[in-house]
Amino acid sequence: MEKEKVFLPYKILKEGGCGEIVEKKSRFIATLSPAASEEEAAAFIEAMKKKYWDARHNCSAFVIGERAELTRCSDDGEPAGTAGKPMLEALLSSGVRNAAVVVTRYFGGTLLGTGGLVRAYTQAVQAGLEASGIALMQYSTEFIIRTDYNGIGRIQYILSQMGLRTEESEYTDTVRLKLTVPWQETEELRKKLTEATAGRVEIEEGKSYYSEA
Repeated sequence: MEKEKVFLPYKILKEGGCGEIVEKKSRFIATLSPAASEEEAAAFIEAMKKKYWDARHNCSAFVIGERAELTRCSDDGEPAGTAGKPMLEALLSSGVRNAAVVVTRYFGGTLLGTGGLVRAYTQAVQAGLEASGIALMQYSTEFIIRTDYNGIGRIQYILSQMGLRTEESEYTDTVRLKLTVPWQETEELRKKLTEATAGRVEIEEGKSYYSEA
């Protein structure tokens, strides 16, 4: 269970985007940007405030870290809890990490009320997410597989069945394959290869890291 907690897949904002909704003539413009640190998030928020200097509100939120270790949000003059918090919750519920969002509001003349504001800011973030590029980050381990020529056919069949792609192959007096395996599949692969070759396989694990799935 500990392994599952540590190496859980997560999403990142690969490319920022912009989405907009209109609620009772108020415009809500959500702009998202990747942010790997609090400094990057703060710089992005400041840039959006300068870009939309004439707007009534530039509310913001960001999530940093694969397990959302750092979060911040701001209502920027809206009633407490009606903008920044729902924006942050929309980011968290999407599963996206290392992302910052600013929702710019141009007031349309009609008050939306607490519930209306929460819905509008939430929907604006969702619209911005839909316009952004999102990637899944998965924890994987490098596998070096060595076997004789009798076992290579069975090994290639297993790799194909599991959807694993060989990155490097070397054919000398033995066969050497290199591939990257999602951590949750490493034990299954090791067991299948050992059984299929009656133990005539050598498996070496290399470095483990998060990479784009």
